[in-house]
Amino acid sequence: MSTPVIELRGVSFAYPGTAAAAVSGIDLTIAPGELVAVIGPSGCGKSTLLRLIAGFLEPLEGTVLLDGVDVTGVPARERNLGVVFQTYALFPHMAAWENVAYPLKVRGVVAAERQRRALAMLERVGLSALADRRPPELSGGQQQRVALARALVFSPHALLLDEPLSALDAALRIGMRDEIRRLQRSERIATLHVTHDQEEALSIADRVVVMRAGRIEQIAPPRELYEHPASRAVAAFVGHANLLDGTVSGPDRVDTPIGRLATMPHGLPAGVAVTILIRPERVRLGAPPDGVNGFAGSIVQDRFLGSVRRFDLAVPGGVLVAETGEAGEVRTVHVPADSVHIIPGNR
Repeated sequence: MSTPVIELRGVSFAYPGTAAAAVSGIDLTIAPGELVAVIGPSGCGKSTLLRLIAGFLEPLEGTVLLDGVDVTGVPARERNLGVVFQTYALFPHMAAWENVAYPLKVRGVVAAERQRRALAMLERVGLSALADRRPPELSGGQQQRVALARALVFSPHALLLDEPLSALDAALRIGMRDEIRRLQRSERIATLHVTHDQEEALSIADRVVVMRAGRIEQIAPPRELYEHPASRAVAAFVGHANLLDGTVSGPDRVDTPIGRLATMPHGLPAGVAVTILIRPERVRLGAPPDGVNGFAGSIVQDRFLGSVRRFDLAVPGGVLVAETGEAGEVRTVHVPADSVHIIPGNR
């Protein structure tokens, strides 16, 4: 098994003058060629985590390793990491190629070679025709590509992305996240991507880290994270969710405020408290074909979201949120047993 490019062992950090730790007891590895996205609510520690890896902050406890070497006390400039920030931080008076070449200049690469490598990297990101333009003459997406090229031109150990797409409009953001993934794969570079956009994280990451109050709640591939969250907190944060308190009443049954739900066999003993997760898109319209998990009710809120319609259906004992591409009146819905996910505990 290859050595992780990035490894954190028991890393903790607190900002001066604060009682609570910004991050606490973080263990994380990123393998060669892997893209790991970090998500979580504001203040959860995701940007602090990136800054600890970059060397802008030093842990109070724990160890940071790059390619198996302890760099915990090594300054940021000596860690050979490519970093792209939300603001891009391009030099406005320099041409695009000069911005890309700047890290090579700092490293003492001769002028002709750094221009050659900068132009080659701009070609990789599709901007060779705009190499002589300055940042104010470029669009937001083009500036983002220049920042990416600059972060990759010196063949860094790893790439760190701190919400680099948040300043772009929605349509451009989708195209650029695909571009980031393409470049990351072609370069086979270990990448940490901090973002507040869950869709972005789920769409491009090999694994997603969910942070909460400075700790890691779960690390998993995107589909596993979405379909099998490890805790109620993760289920509530990632995507839209129906979350119900439940009590196990049989090997394939759980009692909830909206009634007894049929589930897949779960192996939990009767009487155990659980949380039931039902994703809105797994709620089906119409009466259940097998006669189980059917609900009749009335719509109390209806939202048109373009490709889908999300509505709240008031049923005896509560409300079910559902999504569908169909229009028209809804009176009955059902939830297949394999769409009822059980999370141990109800906190």
